[in-house]
Amino acid sequence: MQRELAVSNKGWFPGRWFGAASLIVSPPLLLTGVLLRIQFHFFFPQQLAAYHDHPRLMTAASSCFLAGNILLWPAVLSLANMIATRRSGWAAWGASFVIFGLFARTFHAGADYLAFQMVRIDGVDSATKTIAASYGAFHVVSTLNAMILLGWVLLAIGAYLSGTMGLVRSVALGLMSALMIGVLKGSSITSVVASSGLCIAFVPLGFALLRTPSAPSARSLLLGTAAALVLVAALFYFGQLG
Repeated sequence: MQRELAVSNKGWFPGRWFGAASLIVSPPLLLTGVLLRIQFHFFFPQQLAAYHDHPRLMTAASSCFLAGNILLWPAVLSLANMIATRRSGWAAWGASFVIFGLFARTFHAGADYLAFQMVRIDGVDSATKTIAASYGAFHVVSTLNAMILLGWVLLAIGAYLSGTMGLVRSVALGLMSALMIGVLKGSSITSVVASSGLCIAFVPLGFALLRTPSAPSARSLLLGTAAALVLVAALFYFGQLG
């Protein structure tokens, strides 16, 4: 049986409420990105062709997936904080591996963005030839690929052994190790299963974290949400200025 969440008010980074928001928001964003491009074959020629034919849909899919991936780091650290109260080794290794893997996925998303711009500027045939010629070329980030695959398994084992999650949700979390990683990797049924598993594992944990003692009041939640929306809008505006 899952034990009560082990939450400390001391030494918690990035903060319980930020972590809870990340646990609740980031998995659905990732799943949305996966589902938006599920109709297209996952290999790069078909992904480039999909962008050529459906640029807005593919931009939305890539944006949701990338946003979900970036926003996962507070969720992972929050889970690690909970695991560490009872299984510090599993927390340290699992979270470290997963976060290194998130860096790798962010790098790949940047390469995807550039490839899509090549389609827009030079055409799909030219972009496909360029990607095919450079596919598999060495870059230092490729050394991190295995970390995200193994990291989710380590984190899931730690979540179960520490009592932070039950068996079902721990297994669901471990399914993230099956999510494809690499440049211009689209979606498959496996991707849907993996990202759905993340939702099953993380979203209830986020709400449970909000309900822990000294939970924020409704007024604090509303003010915090409003401040976050204003901040995101401001960051988006300044980002567009170049």
